[in-house]
Amino acid sequence: VEVLTTDQVVALTTAQISAVTTSGVAALTTAQVAVVETADVAALKTSQVAALTTAGTAALTTNQVQALTTAGVAALKTTQVAALTTDQVVALTTAQVSAVTTTGVAALSTAQVAAIETADVVALKTSQVAALTTTGVAALTTDQVVALTTAQISAVTTSGVAALSTAQVAALA
Repeated sequence: VEVLTTDQVVALTTAQISAVTTSGVAALTTAQVAVVETADVAALKTSQVAALTTAGTAALTTNQVQALTTAGVAALKTTQVAALTTDQVVALTTAQVSAVTTTGVAALSTAQVAAIETADVVALKTSQVAALTTTGVAALTTDQVVALTTAQISAVTTSGVAALSTAQVAALA
């Protein structure tokens, strides 16, 4: 697959993309990943999504990220989640944010946490909130903190609570 030009990758049908082996997906260049049609990204199997390299994951366009199924998002490895750009994090739908594994949430950088849309914060499962690192909790914006439900606030770890800024604590009042 890696020998295909970007024009040839664009020409592949959804069925052809679905037939690419996981080793073939792993061999895709970032330029090739960036030109895969959105409909083809939506048809990727979870094993194919998991086979993307971290550079390949970072090369996905925001439209391609939005096209990933929730199962595909759940299949992302920790290193792939960590490779998402802040624009890609913003592009995640509410259902996709809810599908990120707890280990994926724990791998989020402070910039990625701050990029989660406030409406998507509400969709975080309590297990995901509990998985936030102390720096992740500290990175929550006051708008994000205000959006947390009582159950989500209760899920913040003790070290996470200790990491809250005075502005974040004031936002909870």
